[in-house]
Amino acid sequence: MVVDVPRLVVAAPASGTGKTTVATGLMAAFAERGLAVSPHKVGPDYIDPGYHALATGRPGRNLDAYMCGPELVAPLFAHGSAGCELAVVEGVMGLFDGASGEGELASTAHVAKLLKAPVVLVVDASSQSRSVAALVHGFASFDPEVRLAGVILNKVGSDRHEELLREAMEEVGVPVFGSLRRTPQVATPSRHLGLVPVAERSTEAVDSVRASATMVREGCDLEGLLALARTAPPLETEAWSPPEVAATPDRPVVAVAGGAAFTFSYTEHTELLRAAGADVVTFDPLHDESLPEDTAAIVIGGGFPEVYAPELSANEQLRKAVAELARGGAPVIAECAGLLYLSRSLDGRPMCGVLDADAKMSGRLTLGYRDAVALSDSPLTPAGARLRGHEFHRTVLEPGAGPTPAWGMRLPTPRVEGFVQGGVHASYLHTHWAALPDIAHRLVQWSGAR
Repeated sequence: MVVDVPRLVVAAPASGTGKTTVATGLMAAFAERGLAVSPHKVGPDYIDPGYHALATGRPGRNLDAYMCGPELVAPLFAHGSAGCELAVVEGVMGLFDGASGEGELASTAHVAKLLKAPVVLVVDASSQSRSVAALVHGFASFDPEVRLAGVILNKVGSDRHEELLREAMEEVGVPVFGSLRRTPQVATPSRHLGLVPVAERSTEAVDSVRASATMVREGCDLEGLLALARTAPPLETEAWSPPEVAATPDRPVVAVAGGAAFTFSYTEHTELLRAAGADVVTFDPLHDESLPEDTAAIVIGGGFPEVYAPELSANEQLRKAVAELARGGAPVIAECAGLLYLSRSLDGRPMCGVLDADAKMSGRLTLGYRDAVALSDSPLTPAGARLRGHEFHRTVLEPGAGPTPAWGMRLPTPRVEGFVQGGVHASYLHTHWAALPDIAHRLVQWSGAR
């Protein structure tokens, strides 16, 4: 099939330039004009897509060439952008920063090439004038296969500053599609793992996205950016879709944790579970005192249980229900935050007690892509299955792995990690099931066999 959705990649020379604010503002500004905008994020980030979804009214989707493989980037894009009039792809880190030691793999530049999409560079101009031309010239010439088609100047100090910057950009022949002033109203609060998720900010997040849209609408050439997006050539690819199974009268209920404490999930996981024959029901461990009726399996993704440890601990009735289901052999899949929730305690507060381990906050950030092999059969994978995942946390678990660990990992140092016991698979490793769609089918089959 041919995908002809107009598209832009919003990139930056480095993290911290305001890329998320600009990308989200563009999505919201175009959506306000009545366009159906498809939002995407390069890499494993869970938080930015929440703001993208708020800006567009559509699920934010990730394009990760490491976890899913380069061959799935275009198909996943085609799946997410179906029926849309514009796609905006927010990059990750600096334009050419990818998986450590893997060259361009999983970088924004790599994804832009896979999508044949023009790139607009968001430059923090706060401490430079003519030097911005040298910076942009370097990025534009570093990889001729990356089409750096323009810049948006961010954190511009004054009209005179903007004039100097535009004069500099004329010297290198790169168009300026916007000039944005420093605006505190669009600031999004951060903490130990990045921006505060949308689910925790409610009205504040809505106000922030609206302010971003106003800033972009007033400071950017939206018509020019839309025209640029329309220059992206047709993309020949087959859209990804979750494999369907024959419908059965008894669809097992898979309860998926949500709410403010568990905000990290990929949209494709729910799509895969439903296609595999499950009824997916969301529950909130902060407020729901019982699991959804007829729950046959639980999926608890990432998030910030450390921020909500008192409230999670206080919901003793739900903690007991989760522990009882796990003891009965039901599939319980937990990633990162879910791992902490299943532990005996988190920062000294009682959790579900499914795992013989205690969790606590740490001053050390564990971050990076991982190659992993499953060390035993579980509801998630058969023994020997290989996949790529991502770790991102500032907590430690004592002990770090159970008698039967979940994964063996080679980098950054060889180690085992996680827990497999009964139907429980709990680990720090975040995974993207689109890379191994059999995961959902296996989980649903395991659930229905009980």
